[in-house]
Amino acid sequence: MKIIILGAGQVGGTLAEHLASEANDITVVDTDGERLRDLGDRLDIRTVQGRASFPTVLRQAGADDADMLVAVTNSDETNMVACQVAHTLFHTPTKIARVREAAYLTRAGLFDNDAIPVDVLISPEQVVTHYIKRLIEHPGALQVIDFAEGKAQLVAVKAYYGGPLVGQQLRQLREHMPNVETRVAAIFRRDRPILPQGDTVIEADDEVFFIAAKANIRAVMSEMRRLDESYKRIVIAGGGQIGERLAEAIESRYQVKIIEMNPARCRYLSDTLDSTVVLQGSASDRDLLLEENIADADLFLALTNDDEANIMSSLLAKRLGAKKVMTIINNPAYVDLIQGGDIDIAISPQLATIGTLLAHVRRGDIVSVHSLRRGAAEAIEAIAHGDSKSSKVIGKAIRDIGLPPGTTIGAIIRDEEVIIAHDDTVIATGDHVILFLVDKKHIRDVEKLFHVGLSFF
Repeated sequence: MKIIILGAGQVGGTLAEHLASEANDITVVDTDGERLRDLGDRLDIRTVQGRASFPTVLRQAGADDADMLVAVTNSDETNMVACQVAHTLFHTPTKIARVREAAYLTRAGLFDNDAIPVDVLISPEQVVTHYIKRLIEHPGALQVIDFAEGKAQLVAVKAYYGGPLVGQQLRQLREHMPNVETRVAAIFRRDRPILPQGDTVIEADDEVFFIAAKANIRAVMSEMRRLDESYKRIVIAGGGQIGERLAEAIESRYQVKIIEMNPARCRYLSDTLDSTVVLQGSASDRDLLLEENIADADLFLALTNDDEANIMSSLLAKRLGAKKVMTIINNPAYVDLIQGGDIDIAISPQLATIGTLLAHVRRGDIVSVHSLRRGAAEAIEAIAHGDSKSSKVIGKAIRDIGLPPGTTIGAIIRDEEVIIAHDDTVIATGDHVILFLVDKKHIRDVEKLFHVGLSFF
């Protein structure tokens, strides 16, 4: 696929890295020559220096015959104009734009073909807000991913000493919970993936990914670790777009406080939010945290744009008694360094956004793609189309499907029913199939499985 990526920042660079390793023809456009040189040295891609919305620059990047344009510069306006130019002058089939400003996103009809022709809108703030909200709903989870509009969920937990299943074989999960259907999709032990078998023994500190119907998630989590109590008191450091959206989404169910430095922003937040307490000051101010009884907080969330400020305020909050700490880290290189110590969960907005972008880039009918373990693995939701003649999966039991190495099918969503996959489960047309890949180089092979032969048409 010939793809033009506008913007060589964190999201554009990470996306180029994902796609260049999958035999795509990638061109990255940016005004920053140094960034482009760095990307060009590391990846097998073309780079073009210039303004992303200029017709001459887009033509130089190969817009005449590009399959897709992904506009992820730091400017909403540049992204929108670039999509308009690509549509009008080059008839680019698929145009994806990152748009952050809520004032644009709330206008119905703005992004239709006869207005601003954007096929897919990506709002990182919205994606990250949903991501954090799911983590809040499942205390103790390291990652929570929705499939088929939330009917099934994939959850990552760290197995602790004392968990009923720790030290036991996986096949005993069914004996422990005879009425709950679940499947362990993968285990990461000391950062290495293990493909789970019935005789695999779960060890303490294993990172366990399991899939189940949404209603059964807490029951399965209780097998791996002592269940954390539901959060009640939540402190948010940073009243920016993510902080505001999150507070708005959770304030009816939790006691929420926001700490924000900017006085004007504080006034806006206190006028906009219903029950959230807005405090003006620095989240790294020890006296302020003590005054606001940080030791009583069940969860401290550092959501500013400054990685160092987020890390320092999180470490301080934890030291002063906050029970759980989550931190947004914009630099992916920091994420692995800090997660699991005093900071319980590090959240990378780039990786959360990349999953949304990848779903629209993958071939086959791929509904969603989720980056797991900071990009080391992927979970994919694909729809099976066709019949037994035109499809490589329909009408076949899972044991008879030639799955690529390191790939497992975790579950199938059929209409409203969540079916946990077993070797003898047969895939039917219209099924949403949840696959887990620990080796991303086999993504193309998975996509080919869900291609439909010509006889279907």
